[in-house]
Amino acid sequence: MAIAALAGALAGMHAAIWGMYKDALYEGFATDRFSRSVVVGTICGVVVQALLQLPLPGPGSFVVLFGLAYATERGIVEVWKTFLRDEDQAKYTIPTRLTLRGVPVESRVARLLSAIAYVAVIALFLLGVTQLEPGRSAVDAMARIAGVGFMAGTIIAIGGAWRDAPAEGFDGIKFLRSPVIAVIVALVLSRFTDSFFQIAVAAIGYERAVAETYKTFCLPSHTCGKFAGKPVLFPDVFRRRRQFVPVFAAIWLLVATAGVVALGTTATRSRPGVQALPKALVR
Repeated sequence: MAIAALAGALAGMHAAIWGMYKDALYEGFATDRFSRSVVVGTICGVVVQALLQLPLPGPGSFVVLFGLAYATERGIVEVWKTFLRDEDQAKYTIPTRLTLRGVPVESRVARLLSAIAYVAVIALFLLGVTQLEPGRSAVDAMARIAGVGFMAGTIIAIGGAWRDAPAEGFDGIKFLRSPVIAVIVALVLSRFTDSFFQIAVAAIGYERAVAETYKTFCLPSHTCGKFAGKPVLFPDVFRRRRQFVPVFAAIWLLVATAGVVALGTTATRSRPGVQALPKALVR
């Protein structure tokens, strides 16, 4: 459980850093907002481990749990911000609240019903994933894993397009970025777990981690979409945010190292198929 808490805390810290790195220029740095993801991530790591009983401290299980906690933390926070939080949307170029054709939905009842529908769609997708049969051959298994990753990435892409396209226009390349990343991640994760369920959820987490790392640190001239065109109100953040970069890089290094070590221990194993159900559900 201590390792699970660490994995969750690192996932939450990772998300908090890239979020702060982009948003604090316009909103200022707030300790409570920054620590929210760390706390939620820690709880998610512990709860996920309690439910799935991953074989920790194995490095492969740590890699999977990091992705599971990341996806769960992001899911909770984004559902809250999109459907439940009441906040003045005037400060945003692209609203963070649920929109209809780019216009924020004010009705709390409509947002609540939308949240239920959204969560239900995700739940149905994950339920469908658990019904997949093991691949009959290595090629069949890889195709199924890639399909799971593609569907997970497509769900992310649809949500992003719903929010951003009314203001920025639809970008096909941008839309396909999430499915492509999720497919690659899913194929890698399949080396660490036999559960389609775990692969699907963890792929969502890693897609967010990879995509936001790219947008935040590999596109220095890129302006955060929701604040595009807005003036920088807290220029001192340009200097303060740099101290978090080594921590961010260290988290990636730790996860990558765990992955390399795990790959080394599984390199000689044969993996003819994929287990259809999470191990906790099988038990």
